[in-house]
Amino acid sequence: MDANFFQNSKFIEKFTIFAGKLGNEIHLRSLRDAFATIMPLYILAGLAVLVNNTIFKWFLDGSTLEAAQYWGTLITNATLNISALLIAPIIAYFLSQNKGFENPLAAAIISLSSLIIMMPNTLMITPLNATEAVEISGALTFSNIGTQGMFAGVIIGLVATELFIRISHMKKLQINLGDSIPPAVSKSFNVLIPVILLMSFFALISAILFNVFNTNLILMITTIIQEPLRVATTSLIGCIILYSLGNFLWTLGIHQSVIYSSILEPLLIINMTQNMVAYAANEFIPNTINVALVTTFGLMGGSGSTICLLIATFLVGRYQATKSVSKMAFVPGIFNINEPVIFGYPIVYNISMMIPFILVPALGILISYTATILNFMDKCVVFIPWTTPPLLSSYLATAGDFRAVIVQAIILILGVLIYIPFVKINDNVMKHSNNN
Repeated sequence: MDANFFQNSKFIEKFTIFAGKLGNEIHLRSLRDAFATIMPLYILAGLAVLVNNTIFKWFLDGSTLEAAQYWGTLITNATLNISALLIAPIIAYFLSQNKGFENPLAAAIISLSSLIIMMPNTLMITPLNATEAVEISGALTFSNIGTQGMFAGVIIGLVATELFIRISHMKKLQINLGDSIPPAVSKSFNVLIPVILLMSFFALISAILFNVFNTNLILMITTIIQEPLRVATTSLIGCIILYSLGNFLWTLGIHQSVIYSSILEPLLIINMTQNMVAYAANEFIPNTINVALVTTFGLMGGSGSTICLLIATFLVGRYQATKSVSKMAFVPGIFNINEPVIFGYPIVYNISMMIPFILVPALGILISYTATILNFMDKCVVFIPWTTPPLLSSYLATAGDFRAVIVQAIILILGVLIYIPFVKINDNVMKHSNNN
């Protein structure tokens, strides 16, 4: 069996077409664009959490420490704690832009306003130094506009934008003031009636939920949709299956982001943001599996943990072409950039590399998960840049736990050992193919 089997297989061909269509599906593509846009804020939040709860504690204490940590608290409030408010308009903007809608900014504004409409107007809040909660009104809490309401922001961003675009394209609802009116004013009046109708509709739903069912959409989405979906997909088995499927797609030349960035990563980010908020507040860290754990222990050198492949090639590789590619790809690989390996080694349609490319990342996730639940290392609580080199990444992601570095080193060594026999197989296949 060789690469031609995969290239000629009808099943693989149909699966490739399906995966390609899934990756280009406009809503998933908009989600991918939105989370990529918001990523720098989460990385900043991760750095602030690291500095606040680790670095400051090295040389500060008491009231001085508390005063210094106010800096990180402000950054956390402006990033993690307004996640829902950030993600809803960004999704709306990209979705409307990807659909070719002429006024994406209006869609973003409507999405944000609709999300606020769906939030509860009365809340039970426990004041500082108090033991009992009191009811307040006219306030937004970080619990609703932050990580807890993030999935609601995603849904409202998608639904509100779809409805807004459809209503705005109804000619009878447009107000045309003529060509002499400034474009900004003309666009505003064009969507005036759709804005009134859509926001009134969301307000009606919110009022019914509150007055009839004594609930709100944020709570419903969190309880009925977000938590069951998040628990299922970010469980150990769910995460490994989805992540492995994404890596399998890479071996067919389809970017693994089709599965990872569109389906799994948003939920892993929710887990990560919850961890960062809990860590910043010195509370119990809720999620073992999150985006930092997956990228740190299952993405060493890039998809397929190909830094292990490069090291294995340096150790036992005999085929000059793959050794040359490995030398060229090593420096980018240190920073988890491995497109030269994917297409140059190659990984794509290379049956010799498929098994370790899928197996090593899954093993990394499994080992790091096991080490965490056995308390051999701390949970990942810092959202680090995905380009952070191995060994340093594990130290930073766990807020300075050297035991995590040991775990990552073990995974790295095991990954190299797993890749070694497949490097030898690949060398033989390449030489045989060239001889023929």
